[in-house]
Order: sequence, then structure tokens, then C-alpha cells
Amino acid sequence: MSTDETTTGHIQELRRGTVVLACLIRLRTPDYGYALLESLNGLGILVDANTLYPLLRRLEKQGLLTSEWNTEEARPRKFYRTSPTGEQLAAALTTDWRRIDDALARLETDSDTGDAR
Repeated sequence: MSTDETTTGHIQELRRGTVVLACLIRLRTPDYGYALLESLNGLGILVDANTLYPLLRRLEKQGLLTSEWNTEEARPRKFYRTSPTGEQLAAALTTDWRRIDDALARLETDSDTGDAR
């Protein structure tokens, strides 16, 4: 495996969990899958449609999202929204994300100064 493939694989691993959190945060305002996809990609949270749609179904099955169909337009669309359980998970994940980010920042600072703890 080349260095580029290794890097790509690790970046995909890192993104996998962050996409869940991003969806839970973004879907505090109801939206349909394609708009969510465009929104996340526009923010630099790169996700493929073949990854996102199964993820949305899984999060709904887990009770983290709710959905309803909007049939008022010419093309029916399924709108997703973060459930109260999804809000609780988003809060817990965000807290842990910030803890890990702080720890990594300290590691980098310690590494830059040569301070081994």
C-alpha cells in the first residue's frame, strides 16, 4: 500500500464518525438528503451520496433522526430532522470531539516545545 493510499484510508476512517455528527447538527433544521449532501460538501465535509443515504436510513432506524415525506411539490422528498435522542447524542459527541481536539492541540504544542509529559 502506497503512502497516498494509507493517507486516504486514514482520512476516510476519520471522516466516518464526523459525518454522523455533522448530520445530527445540520439536521436540527429539517432537510432532504440531496440538500444535506450539498450543504455538507459545501462546508468541506466531503461525503458521497452512496454513503449518505444509507447513513440517514441507519440513523433513522436507531431513532436519532425522524423523517416525513413532503408531497406538496411536484417531486416528493423525504425530509429528515434530528430527534431528541439524536440531539443528546450530538451533544455527547460534540463534547468528546472538543476534548479530543484540545488534547491533540496540547500534544502538538508539547511536541513543538519538546516538552515530554
